[in-house]
Amino acid sequence: MSERFDAVLVGGGIMSATLGTLLAELEPDWKILLIEKLSGVGEESSNAWNNAGTGHSALCELNYTPERPDGTLATESAIKVNEQFQVSRQFWSWLVSSRAIPDPSSFIHPSPHMSFVWGEDNVEFLRKRYEVLKDHPLFPNMEYSEDPATIARWAPLLIDGRKKGDPLAATRFLSGSDVDFGALTRALVQRLEDKGLQSATEHRVVGLKRKPDGWTLKVHSEVGNTPSWIDTSFVFVGAGGMSLNLLQASGIPEIRGYGGFPVSGVWLRCDNDEVSSLHKAKVYGKASVGAPPMSVPHLDARVVDGRTSLLFGPYAGFTPKFLKQGSWFDFFQSIRWHNIIPLIAVAITNISLVTYLIKEVLATRSKRLQALWDFYPSADPDDWFELTAGQRVQVIKPDSQKGGVLQFGTEVVASSDGTIAGLLGASPGASTAAPIMIDVLEACFPEKIPQWSKTLKTMVPSYGTVLSENPDKARRSLETTAKKLRLSV
Repeated sequence: MSERFDAVLVGGGIMSATLGTLLAELEPDWKILLIEKLSGVGEESSNAWNNAGTGHSALCELNYTPERPDGTLATESAIKVNEQFQVSRQFWSWLVSSRAIPDPSSFIHPSPHMSFVWGEDNVEFLRKRYEVLKDHPLFPNMEYSEDPATIARWAPLLIDGRKKGDPLAATRFLSGSDVDFGALTRALVQRLEDKGLQSATEHRVVGLKRKPDGWTLKVHSEVGNTPSWIDTSFVFVGAGGMSLNLLQASGIPEIRGYGGFPVSGVWLRCDNDEVSSLHKAKVYGKASVGAPPMSVPHLDARVVDGRTSLLFGPYAGFTPKFLKQGSWFDFFQSIRWHNIIPLIAVAITNISLVTYLIKEVLATRSKRLQALWDFYPSADPDDWFELTAGQRVQVIKPDSQKGGVLQFGTEVVASSDGTIAGLLGASPGASTAAPIMIDVLEACFPEKIPQWSKTLKTMVPSYGTVLSENPDKARRSLETTAKKLRLSV
C-alpha cells in the first residue's frame, strides 16, 4: 500500500529545509515528507564542521572577481552571489521577525570578512578589486589597507611573526557573518514537524518511477533494509552529491550529459581558546593555480554550539565518493553513455586541476602546516588537528562546442513538466539556499507563482526586483536585515 504526499523532499540538508519552509507557507494544506539517509538532519554538507559557514556573499572570496586578459577584473559573479545572499538574509530575517526562529544567534553570528594577500602582484590585484567594488551598493563600507599595523588590528594572527618588508594588503567588511547551517537546518525541520511535516530519517530512496499523476518512490529503511513505496505529485532531490545519481535514476531527459567531479577536503582545526580569542574574522587568500573554488585557503573563526574554534584550509583531495558518508562506487555508478564525452572532455581540459588534486592528496602534514604558516606565521602545530571536510561534487555540464565543461557553481535541473527537480553543484551552495529554492518554485510551479507572489514578498521583500540596480533599496535591505539578524552594517 502506497502513501501519497503532495511533495517529497529527498535529503535532510539546508536546501530541503528551506524549500519545505517555503512550501509550508505557500501551501499550508500540503502533505510533505522529508527523507534522510542519516539518523538526523543537517549532518552531511550542511553540518557546521563540513563547510566554512562563511555566508558566501563575495565580500572576501577572491575567485568571484577573476582577472580578465586585459588586466581588469570581472565583477559579474561577485555581484550575482552577493545579490543571492541578500535574498537569504531577507529570508532569515523573516524567520526571526515571524518568530519561526526567534533568536538569530542560534545560527548566525557577526564575523568580519577579510581578504588577505602578499606579494606585489597579489597586492595590485586586491587594490584593483577594492577600486571596482568599493562604490557598489551591495559592497558598502569596504576597508582597504597595506599597512601591517592596521591589518594587525583587524586580525593579529596574520601579522604575528611575519617577516617585515613584504608587500601586504587586506580588505575588510564588518558586515560579514558566520552561519551554522546545520543548526539552521535542524531548527527549520523541527518547526516544519510541528506544523505537520513527516520526516523519515535512516531511509533512502533506491528507485523512482514516473506515473501519470507524479512519481512513485521506492524507499528502503537503513534499519532492516525493509522497502516501502511513496506516491507524490512533486519530488525535490536535495541529496548533495547524490542528487546526480538519483536524477539519473528518474530517467528525465534533462539530466542527460551531466556528470559529477567529486572533490574532498581536509581542515586544520584549532580549539585553543587563547588562540581563537585573537582571531575574530574570516580571512580568504588567493587560490593556487588549478585549485577548485572550494579549496581557496582561508582562516576562519567558527562558532559552533556556542564555542569559537578556528579552521584553516581546506586542503583539496579526491575520492570517488559523492557524500562524506557515501560509497566508494558513487562516481562509477554515475557514468552513463550520455555523459562519457563530457567526462572525457573535462578530464582533457582540466589537467592542471587533476595535477593539483594529486599533489594535495600526497601532501604531508608538514606541507599542510607550511600553508598554514603562510597565513599565520607563528602557529603552533600542537594546537591544530586534522578534520575531514564535507564532500563536494562539481557539475560537469554538456557543451555543444567543447563536449563538456566543469562548472563551479550550483545548478537546478528540473523536468519539463515540473514534477521533479534537483540541485547539482557546490559553492556557494548553502549561503544561497533561499534564492535557489525560489528558482525551483518558479521552474516547477510557474502557474502558481502569481498567487504565491504576495507571500514570497512577505518573506523576501526584494522578490521580483534587483537590489544592485537600486542603491537606496539595497541600503535599506542591508540595514534592516543587519538589525534583525544582529549583524553589523
